[in-house]
Amino acid sequence: MNLLSTCCVIAHIESIPRRRKSHNALIMKIIDTNIPDVKIIEPKVFGDARGFFFESYNRRAFCDALGTSVEFVQDNHSKSGIGVLRGLHYQIRKPQAKLVRVVRGRVFDVAVDLRQSSPSFGQWAGAYLSAENYRQMWVPAGFAHGFVVLEDDTEFLYKASDYYAPEHERTIQWNDADLGIDWSLDDIEPLLSEKDRNGSPFASAEYYS
Repeated sequence: MNLLSTCCVIAHIESIPRRRKSHNALIMKIIDTNIPDVKIIEPKVFGDARGFFFESYNRRAFCDALGTSVEFVQDNHSKSGIGVLRGLHYQIRKPQAKLVRVVRGRVFDVAVDLRQSSPSFGQWAGAYLSAENYRQMWVPAGFAHGFVVLEDDTEFLYKASDYYAPEHERTIQWNDADLGIDWSLDDIEPLLSEKDRNGSPFASAEYYS
């Protein structure tokens, strides 16, 4: 074998991808909820004396890990005091999938399945999200969403897969008896907008097919 052939063989060997641990596993952990399509995402946080770093969103890793394809088109950011309860909101047309997290404070986050064809129709899943646990919740399209704020000056961020369309927005009563959501309020008196105080009962709400 001449020198040129040897170099070609070496180059070919070096071009073969090495097996390595999935990048998904390195940057996030997926945690199941009682509703299979709703997931808790726990990012890998790298910290030292200087502070911390983590990937809050990586589209390729996110879609691979959840086995879905989603493109977010709008980011929202809210700040609320303790006791503020927002929800339960959804868009009956142009439904939004959401990836939500807290960067300051703490909330209890809730998703309600409104898909009539789903085995979990009318069921809810909830999780505590906080600046301390770095967790995010994936709420697919077809769900109503809401949260209650458990600490003052809480800042809540979410990515949405479609644009806000107020003409298609619907609200379900946060304390609907049929849903029976345990908001973990303890002695907190919820503070509601007029829209949320006048939400529809679940029994008469508009659903997805």
